Amino acid sequence: MAAMGERNIPLIDQRTAGLPIPAAAPAPGQELTDTRGRPLHDLRISVTDRCNFRCTYCMPKEVFGADYPYLPHASLLTFEEITRLARLFIAHGVRKIRLTGGEPLLRKNVEGLIEQLAALRTPDGEPLDITLTTNGSLLARKARALAAAGLRRVTVSLDSLDDAVFQRMNDVGFPVREVLAGIEAAQAAGLAPIKVNMVVKRGTNAHEIVPMARHFRGSGMALRFIEYMDVGATNGWRMDEVLPSAEVLRRLQAEFALVPLAHSAPGETAERWGHAGADGRHDPALGEIGLISSVTRPFCGDCNRARLSTEGRLYLCLFASQGYDLRALLRGGASDEAIGHAIGAIWGHRADRYSELRASGRLDPHSGERRIEMSYIGG
Repeated sequence: MAAMGERNIPLIDQRTAGLPIPAAAPAPGQELTDTRGRPLHDLRISVTDRCNFRCTYCMPKEVFGADYPYLPHASLLTFEEITRLARLFIAHGVRKIRLTGGEPLLRKNVEGLIEQLAALRTPDGEPLDITLTTNGSLLARKARALAAAGLRRVTVSLDSLDDAVFQRMNDVGFPVREVLAGIEAAQAAGLAPIKVNMVVKRGTNAHEIVPMARHFRGSGMALRFIEYMDVGATNGWRMDEVLPSAEVLRRLQAEFALVPLAHSAPGETAERWGHAGADGRHDPALGEIGLISSVTRPFCGDCNRARLSTEGRLYLCLFASQGYDLRALLRGGASDEAIGHAIGAIWGHRADRYSELRASGRLDPHSGERRIEMSYIGG
């Protein structure tokens, strides 16, 4: 038995697991709802399972070491395959596509994929909302090319402004100044409004909450604080390392005047708070903060997101253990109509609500269920 505080990390590879695709589905072109009435509006596409960081809450070095068997290039979806699937998802209601990883900017010529996706249109002829989540390490050199390719916005992960804390968390000695330079380059390239995500771990970087808020106040960027989640099976998650969003908000309100803001879109995960001006109302020039509370205040009820893995498996929840193999359909010669029906059938049978069950006490996050890694399907 592991000693108190010791991380027990299982070596698990769930990438080969697959689920049978359900029968019966609405016709392609008909907007989908799942068993709880939730539509499909947001598709997150992982373009690589590789990352140049080893953040302990995502890709701990003990597991993802130098000899870790990443997916071979032939297993990855090609850009043309991704674009074909995206077009079929759009026919079922998807209006937002987020590129993730791993670290998506490690995928060679990812700008070419963005160009293909930017050329797609909704049934009403509208462009998609195309965004990308990155650790920011390559952003300074790629921001202009990404914007020119048609990327609209970026979200940058940044867990601390303190260089020692940041390097300890990314576990590869990467300096915070280079991420900040990437954020500046993205803002200059017009990839805005930029969102900055900070995963908060009690005892690790919680003391950085107020300094982060102070730094980004008035920057035109939205800073979001994310509760440390039990994603995957390798990060050694413990509830006592979770700092509830309510406590994050209490610390922020002790320093800043904040006013609640309405959700900006259906299914939005963040509870929004705006910095108030002298009149007590939200001053957009001062910006806003967001609280993402998957652990203490689950938002499963209006989750409208699906995730496509690097090798073409469709996952219906960030905490899923298995996915549906769409690559087999693509490479097996299935028609657009057949793949569209499969997408409809999969979403139509969806009933996922992991965070709700965990919060209600009806699910033990340490039960040994083998959840897929976040680095494989994106955050």
